[in-house]
This record gives sequence, structure tokens and C-alpha cells, in this order.
Amino acid sequence: MTGRFDRLSLNTLTPEDKAVGVAVGAVLAGAVGLALFNPLTDDRAVAEAPAQAAAVAEKGGVSSKSVKSDKASAAVSAAEARAQGFKVPPRAVKPSEVIKLAEKQVGISEGKGGMTKFHKWYVSTPHAAETAQRDGGFSVNDYKGAQWCNMFVSWLGAQTGVKNMGWDAYTVQHATWFKKTDRWGKAAKPGAVVFFDWDKGSRGSIGDIDHVGLVVKDNGNGTVKTIEGNTENAVNKKTRDKSEIVGYGYPDYAS
Repeated sequence: MTGRFDRLSLNTLTPEDKAVGVAVGAVLAGAVGLALFNPLTDDRAVAEAPAQAAAVAEKGGVSSKSVKSDKASAAVSAAEARAQGFKVPPRAVKPSEVIKLAEKQVGISEGKGGMTKFHKWYVSTPHAAETAQRDGGFSVNDYKGAQWCNMFVSWLGAQTGVKNMGWDAYTVQHATWFKKTDRWGKAAKPGAVVFFDWDKGSRGSIGDIDHVGLVVKDNGNGTVKTIEGNTENAVNKKTRDKSEIVGYGYPDYAS
């Protein structure tokens, strides 16, 4: 299928449209230890531990009593995280948990109008409306039936609560965020977000990226096992040659 967020169709869009992507805003700050990441605003991504948050609070003149009060509000914080689109608040997650969830999605295919549950989730988040307005004022409905490989990867992060996985509808923007936040590299690691260019492959730049998926494992023979959305209009397992890969984004996984 084709859609608004296909890199190959961007020549028909305005410069504003080309910037399309959905960012996760700051969910919470303070001593609850949730991830605070804002991929497409100031190019920074921060994951605060409770001790770090407490230290920041002290420097700002907040009493230890206030910090304790923040900890007591963790239940409310979880509700706020869900309102942003998370199933659970950002937390320490191992790559195996994300891979396991991705494997359960294999076989899910597009329905009427090219829609999937990944589109529906994405459009339901407040970030979709915010970013649609930011990037030219188009309707959130334009996300429906669009290219969804990056929506799939974003959904995995939201469902599991991975810190600093980033959310986006546009692969180029997502890869750019990984690079600007020093989470970009050339090594295939389980759970990494893998970006492809079907034309120039590994010789291509971030601006050439066509597609994205999740690394399951490095096969050790010049290929990588992946799980990808929007592949033959479905979620599928694939074995990709490394010559097709521009690079990898690395979320903050638990060790």
C-alpha cells in the first residue's frame, strides 16, 4: 500500500508536510522515575531515575516532603501515562519482552481502507493531533490508512513502556531523533529499531530511509532477523541482508 508517509511520495508534499512525525511529549517529571522524552522538539531525550529527580528537586528548592508527596502520586502518574497513549508507564524493559510482543503480532494484516489497530492507536493519542497541527494543520484522519511500519514500532514501545524508543509516523524523522540523541549506530542488537533504504542500502543516508522494523537477532552471516509492520500489508518475520540497512536506533533497555 502507499500513503502520505511513504518517503517515495514526499516529492508531492510541501516542506511542512515532509516534517511529519509524532512525538511523545513529557509524560511526567519528578521522583516517580518515569521516562521523560520529547523526540521532535529540542532533540533531547532523558530518562530520570528517582534519585536523579530528587537531586534536581533539591537544587530547585523543593523539600524532601514534596518529593515524598510526588512518590505517593505514582498511581495518578500511571493514569496520566495511559492518557498519553502508553499501556504502562515507561519502565525498565528487556529487549526480549518487546520482541515477544512483536512476535505475537505476526500475521495481523490491513483491513478496510488499509487500516490496522496500530493506526487506530496512533490516531487516538493526543500527540497525533498536536503534531498534525504543528506540521501544517492537516487532519488527524490523514494518518488513517497511511504507511504504518513506524506506527507498528511505536506501538510496541507504548505497549511495553520502553524508555526512549520514540514514537513517530515518519521513518526519516524517527531515525534523525535517534541520531541526535546519541542512540544511533551500525550494530544489529536484539530489540534495536532497524532502518532500511531499498535503493542505496547501507550506503544511503538517514534522509533516504524507506522502512523500519525491529531486530530479533543478528544471524552472524551478514543477515538480520526482523519483525516488521507494513510488509506485504501485514506484520511479518523477515530475514534482511545488512546491505539494505542504513542504521539502527537503540532504546534504553534494561541490562
